[in-house]
Amino acid sequence: MAENNAQSVLREPLWLRTALIALAVLIMLGLVVLPLLMVLGAAFGDGFRAWWTALREPDALSALRLTLFTAAIVIPVNAVFGTMMAWAVTRFDFPGKRGLLALIDLPFAVSPVVAGLCLVLLFSTTHGWFADLLEAWDVKILFARPGIVLATLFITFPFVVRELIPLMQQQGSDEELAARSLGAGAWTMFRRVTLPNIKWGLLYGVLLCGARAMGEFGAVSVVSGHIRGLTNTLPLHIEILYNEFDSTAAFAAASLLSGLALITLIIKFWLEARHGDALAKTHRRH
Repeated sequence: MAENNAQSVLREPLWLRTALIALAVLIMLGLVVLPLLMVLGAAFGDGFRAWWTALREPDALSALRLTLFTAAIVIPVNAVFGTMMAWAVTRFDFPGKRGLLALIDLPFAVSPVVAGLCLVLLFSTTHGWFADLLEAWDVKILFARPGIVLATLFITFPFVVRELIPLMQQQGSDEELAARSLGAGAWTMFRRVTLPNIKWGLLYGVLLCGARAMGEFGAVSVVSGHIRGLTNTLPLHIEILYNEFDSTAAFAAASLLSGLALITLIIKFWLEARHGDALAKTHRRH
């Protein structure tokens, strides 16, 4: 089947293949590469000193710290619970399984702004469902770090679990059953059998989760309160600077966020190559 598909591709006219490749390259250059180059050009347009000065501003450093702080919480939480969710869905049959799969995809279907408004309805100290409880315990969720973390958790939850579910379904449970039959406990089985088999998919899902966590805007914008130096992440900080017509500082912060995205992209390519090699070795072994 693969050979027939390859032969059919080779039979396509050379001009058609060349035109399609050129169109794809032009689209990527226009939609991805050119805007990135324009951001970098605007960021360094006034020189390196102006760029560095803009990034050393207290508000910029606070936004960077909050962005990294949120990602540092969201990534491990989603990695743990995403793995548990994928294991439960792929290894057990239970009532409501289809509904649970639908709920996993809910953050993909709901607008991030709507997700932020839902958190407002839950945790507002004036009209939220938990207003009395929050007041009694003197806990502040909205317009503080907990609200930002919760909003980011909701938006990024599906990335790890949706990366692991098809991988674990493809691998099956034969090796895990063999380990249990030889007397391995649940933790030993997971650590020595399940985790090595899913490690590349898990790392890939964690990478996507981290990229989205650092760049999330809509839900965080609703629950943060836009308090400069306290509840602004990098995307919110960029918006404020741009609205104040401080383009140099705005593009400097945007270049920093773009740099984090480029690092994520490089790691993504590396993981895809390693993951592909690992899958090829697994198929050859079986």
